[in-house]
Amino acid sequence: MDKFVYLFREGKADMKALLGGKGANLAEMTNIGLPVPPGMTITTKACNEYYRLGRKLPEGLMDEVKRNLAVVEEQAGKKFGDVQNPLLVSVRSGAMFSMPGMMDTILNLGLNEETVQSVARNTDNLRFAYDAYRRFIQMFGDVVLEIPKYEFEDLLHRQKDVQGVRFDQELTSESLRKIIDNYKELVKSKTGNPFPENPLDQLDMAIEAVFRSWNNDRAIVYRNLNKIDHDLGTAVNIQSMVFGNMGNDSGTGVAFTRNPSTGENVLYGEFLTNAQGEDVVAGIRTPRPIAQLKDEMPVLYEEFVRIARLLETHYKNMQDIEFTIERNRLYILQTRNGKRTAQASVRVAYELAQEGLISKQQALLLVEPGQLDQLLHRQIDTSATLNVIAKGLPASPGAASGQVVFDADEAERLGKTGKKVLLVRTETTPDDIHGIVVAQGILTSRGGMTSHAAVVARGMGKPCVCGCEVVHIDYAKEEFSIGDTIIKKGELLSIDGGTGRVVLGEVPMKDPEISKEYKALLEWADEAKRLIVRANADTPEDALKAREFGAKGIGLTRTEHMFMAQERLPYVQQMILAETLEARKQALAHLLPMQQGDFYGILKAMEGYPVCIRLLDPPLHEFLPSQEELVVETTTLKITGENPARLEEKLQLLKKVRALHEFNPMLGHRGCRLGVSFPEVYEMQIRAIFNASAQLTKEGYKVLPEVEIPLTIDVNEMKIFRPKIDAIAEEVMAAAGVKFHYSAGTMIELPRAAMMADELAEYIDYFTFGTNDLTQTTFGFSRDDAEGKFLADYLDNKILKDNPFVVLDRKGVGKLMRMAVQGGRQTKPGMEIGICGEHGGEPNSIAFCHEIGLDFVSCSPYRVPLARLAAAQAAISDSEIIGTR
Repeated sequence: MDKFVYLFREGKADMKALLGGKGANLAEMTNIGLPVPPGMTITTKACNEYYRLGRKLPEGLMDEVKRNLAVVEEQAGKKFGDVQNPLLVSVRSGAMFSMPGMMDTILNLGLNEETVQSVARNTDNLRFAYDAYRRFIQMFGDVVLEIPKYEFEDLLHRQKDVQGVRFDQELTSESLRKIIDNYKELVKSKTGNPFPENPLDQLDMAIEAVFRSWNNDRAIVYRNLNKIDHDLGTAVNIQSMVFGNMGNDSGTGVAFTRNPSTGENVLYGEFLTNAQGEDVVAGIRTPRPIAQLKDEMPVLYEEFVRIARLLETHYKNMQDIEFTIERNRLYILQTRNGKRTAQASVRVAYELAQEGLISKQQALLLVEPGQLDQLLHRQIDTSATLNVIAKGLPASPGAASGQVVFDADEAERLGKTGKKVLLVRTETTPDDIHGIVVAQGILTSRGGMTSHAAVVARGMGKPCVCGCEVVHIDYAKEEFSIGDTIIKKGELLSIDGGTGRVVLGEVPMKDPEISKEYKALLEWADEAKRLIVRANADTPEDALKAREFGAKGIGLTRTEHMFMAQERLPYVQQMILAETLEARKQALAHLLPMQQGDFYGILKAMEGYPVCIRLLDPPLHEFLPSQEELVVETTTLKITGENPARLEEKLQLLKKVRALHEFNPMLGHRGCRLGVSFPEVYEMQIRAIFNASAQLTKEGYKVLPEVEIPLTIDVNEMKIFRPKIDAIAEEVMAAAGVKFHYSAGTMIELPRAAMMADELAEYIDYFTFGTNDLTQTTFGFSRDDAEGKFLADYLDNKILKDNPFVVLDRKGVGKLMRMAVQGGRQTKPGMEIGICGEHGGEPNSIAFCHEIGLDFVSCSPYRVPLARLAAAQAAISDSEIIGTR
């Protein structure tokens, strides 16, 4: 029979898959001698079995829980459900990967009308006992009985109004007793049953509720967002309660071993006296900085500092620690690797390596590649005049402007239409996750630096200002006020998450400043990686930006983008509409110098590095007016009878458009098929590339042009194109009296080309994978149709794990790529092979490119740093790099 329950002392840190991150860390801390309240963990295996059985607790699970509960009772010196000295427990979720706030927690479980009186007697504090009881009923009612939390909150606020107080801790024991009675009446009216009094029944129901919470809406959204497997399941941690709300000698807090916003090596966090843990993270009371604990409880503060440093050294990572003080005694409730901003992530990794705690290679593994992307986003221009109307806590750096919205659903709706929104809330909860995802930034009137809004925003790299108490929100009127200033829904507002400023209107932005830690980390990445990182760039400006970000060449220049410019389109259309070869060549003669200028600029910007230039790829009709527009225009001209000459011109154009019309352009007359039908078009582009190369060579620049033929399917195509490329190159070099190195290759974007790579290799120097089209043709998906219509259903139903246009499909597309690499290098050992689709900037896909032995990846300029880090991580994870301090 499977073992479903582990005492904390039976586990260890490397059991996260079975015990969840929280359970594994509680076990590890227990075994290194930290003051952890005793408890046990129900495994993720039990959760998966619960779902396999159709949402039914596995047979024998509760018997195993009871046996282990007896050991916990002995360790705690209390007995669960006992009327003399009752043990109370917390029941918390804890998945393998940290999902802050996404699943559910129940505190003070074990209280009933008898045990609450025992707690009151044993603590000589009736108010504390009733406060714990009302909290338990509210959390149990919300999580287990699924009664909306706000219904309990309404009853709580009404009683505060009756007593005339503002804060929960000001409620008297009499008021709390009334709240308990009102809560119980609410439970009876909503469920038809009284609130459960038997502690074992409470525990049974709570365990099942935590299992259920694995598949609540917010948890699913979070897992989708963070690419966490839905089949992992959650563990359940049952732990002896310790109380931070037993008076002013008690308290609770959350602290990071380093600043999670900046990465500075200072203890950073918040605490509240006479409070329970959820008071800190829920934003119900604005907590105080952890440094003030030194003044109130100096001995405990020093003990906490020692433990914090011990944990950071033990885990070799910045830690996020939850603690409680019960009557001047410190307890550690949880530690985990701390979520931090991109800026902090880079600094922490760099400094941990500089301090000798980890190696450079280990430091590279501490930074998510996507975080580097966040650092390249713009900040508020320091020279701008700002109308600052308030200041809150700088919870997550970066700046954002957007239309004010007060509701997560509306934020999601507007965000999906392309509107930039700023989500303004009293405080956020896990139920707001879908609105936070699309918002430019978050502003809350309550909560601190470790509130839900702050933690989630930092994890997503979104600007956030919290605890801005001068903001008074009126949800009914959909507006908020700051003094006499009223800001209504839809008005523009800006926030600066680095300073906490709230600014009226939209603000001007500037490019970010790159830190020394960022530069050093990327230098370490370049030392570690094997893959070269190039960029996709269609203009000299993009090429220069890519070079600035560390690109070592251009992996894709799309020449069709150059044809769309307003001054060129008439010549392009003239070329397409030409009825004779002579007429077509006249149009191409106008385009030749323009193309030559394009290639001159890009090759110059990337001097010394290879530049892969793909010849014209899309079907010709894309350069002409739409058929629908022409039908409307000709019909209108016919009806009015005006301008017969223009009508005749438009009719001829319509005739040509109809002739070029294709039922499926993606699979039609495009790519090298155009070069076969209209060889003079490709000849013009090849000549323009080599003319520019010759000119630059004369000027003293080293250029490495790569001519790429798109959409090949057979070696016989390259038998046509390769001789032309070589002949034009020789002709241009002879005429200019210079020599330069060039190469010719093809883009593999069709399954047949991947299978024929061994034959293609005889006539090419390199090839690149165009994985967007290769994915479309392998799956038989049109990307636009799939993403807009049915792909979400495939992901929801787990037919596909990831969107194959975002994360490279290793099983299908990847198999074709492996085949092509093997075939190409079998014919031509050492042949250069790369990838230039959008997958070239996605970490998982980059790891696969490393695995199958590609030479380079290419991505958009702003994703180059991300790709450099991802390539290094792939090399380190592949054990190519031996970590040394």
